[in-house]
Amino acid sequence: MPSTIKLHRVLATSPEKVYRAFIEADALTKWFPPNGFTCTVHHLDAKVGGTFRMSFRNFTTSESHAFGGEFSELVPGEHIRYTDRFDDPNLPGEMEVTIILTKVSVGTDLSITQAGVPDVIPAEACYLGWQECLRNLARLVEPNIEE
Repeated sequence: MPSTIKLHRVLATSPEKVYRAFIEADALTKWFPPNGFTCTVHHLDAKVGGTFRMSFRNFTTSESHAFGGEFSELVPGEHIRYTDRFDDPNLPGEMEVTIILTKVSVGTDLSITQAGVPDVIPAEACYLGWQECLRNLARLVEPNIEE
């Protein structure tokens, strides 16, 4: 039975800045790959009906896996929903990722739901990878550099 992963984090920055980190290719390459991986964004068209394609490469082994999907909902500073599918036939099925951004007194409440994670990926591995990514996301979006 495919897993559903739910994550929550509060970030000390605006929802608009967090939103941009999810839809700008250069930002994604900075924070989205789990530690030990690099990310290449091959294509990203951040609009409803737009598609994306990227790959993660294991820096130790040089093995990579590619994936892509389609944006189904984009509400700037508030909400992102997209589908996601691995190229590898051993990782079948389509996932749906929903990101909710809510302005709170200290910044942004971020909630992520990733539904349909393939059975062969242990839920705990998914949680570990996302936790690393979200720490990297905080390092990107929380500094307020005025130059």
